[in-house]
Amino acid sequence: MNLKKITCCCVFLLSALWTHASELSDKLQSSDYVLLMRHTLAPGVGDPAGYTLEDCKTQRNLSAEGRQQAGVVGNWLRKQGVVHAEVYSSAWCRCQDTAELLKFNGFQVAPPLASFFDEMHLAKSRTQALEQFIAEKLKTKSHKPLILVTHHVNIHAFMGENIASGDMVLARVDAHGKMRSYQLIPRPSQAQL
Repeated sequence: MNLKKITCCCVFLLSALWTHASELSDKLQSSDYVLLMRHTLAPGVGDPAGYTLEDCKTQRNLSAEGRQQAGVVGNWLRKQGVVHAEVYSSAWCRCQDTAELLKFNGFQVAPPLASFFDEMHLAKSRTQALEQFIAEKLKTKSHKPLILVTHHVNIHAFMGENIASGDMVLARVDAHGKMRSYQLIPRPSQAQL
């Protein structure tokens, strides 16, 4: 075998490994899976009285540790082979900051990801809106992974389990966006990079 053939084989194998770096990236390329993520560390519970979505200073925001966590999660996802993604965020600044710090070339705010912490009676209708949103996005996403950055209450209503700041949920969904099964992915640490 000559050097040119060996080089071509090596390039092909490295390309294949990069494209299919993990089971996570493979699943997220399909139309059966979505990755939900709780925003990273924003100390406290809820938001201060009188907060507004238009003014981040009035909200509970990411700490310096939370900002670092978001960067680590983005790097960890890329290490798993998720190099491009379609990212959506809640309108709350802590979610937008998390989405931005993942560094997947931007994100969009999506109303179905908005917190209902102050209006828990809306859990069912907001979960249905989330399912509809997921169903629509999965129809048009091609092979780009779909990552949704949202809040504890939204994820709990969707999957029925509490998760920590920065944790992720790999959800297998049906054509209507309803969850069929899930895998909890604890927030990775710097040591896992």
